[in-house]
Amino acid sequence: MTPNIHYEDRVIEGERVELPKHAIYWLGPNVTFRRSTLVISVAARWLTLMSGNLIDCTIQAKSELTTLRWGTMNLKGCRFTGRFTGNDFGFREDDLDKWRLGGIEDCDFTEARLHGCRFFNCDMSTIRLPRWPCFTFMDPRGHAAELGRHEWPGLFGQVVIKGLAEELEGVVATTWHAPTIAEKLDTTAEELRTVLEQVPRVVM
Repeated sequence: MTPNIHYEDRVIEGERVELPKHAIYWLGPNVTFRRSTLVISVAARWLTLMSGNLIDCTIQAKSELTTLRWGTMNLKGCRFTGRFTGNDFGFREDDLDKWRLGGIEDCDFTEARLHGCRFFNCDMSTIRLPRWPCFTFMDPRGHAAELGRHEWPGLFGQVVIKGLAEELEGVVATTWHAPTIAEKLDTTAEELRTVLEQVPRVVM
C-alpha cells in the first residue's frame, strides 16, 4: 500500500524536506515552510497542496513537475529550480473560495524552465521570470488582439496566440519554453524569437 505522508499544523524552518517517489504527500492544512528547501521528486498527482505558506524557500523539481496548481499556497520570496510544465501560480477566481488562501509574490524563477505555466491575480513586477529560451506574455488577454495581428510561424498563431484571448479571468502572464512549443507547432525557436522581438509586453 502506498503510504500517505502529511505535513500539517506546524512550522518547518531551515530544513531540507524531500518528497521522493512511492508515497502520497499532503501539504497542509496550516503548514508553514520557512527558509527551507523542498525537493520534489514525486509526480504532481501524488502531491496535494491543501493550504499553507512557503516563505523564503527553495523549491526544486527533480523531474518535470506537470499540471500542479499552487493556488492554495502562499508563496513569498521563494526560488524555483527545475522543470515546471502546466503549473498555475496564484489564486484562481474560478475555483472555490479556499483557493484565495494562496498567492505569489517576490519569487524567482530565473533558474527554472517554465512551459505552459500561468500566473493568476498577482503583481508580476515582483516575479523574476526565466529568460530565453523561455518567454512570457504579460497581460495575455489584454494584448491578444494585437498579438493576433502579427504573422506567426508554423501553427503558433493558430494555437497559442488564439488561445490567449480565451484565457481564464485573472491570468496576468503565461510562460513558454520556445524549443518545446516550437517542436510541437511546426516551427523553430529562432523563427519564434524573430516575431517575439517585435511584439509588445513580452519578457524573454
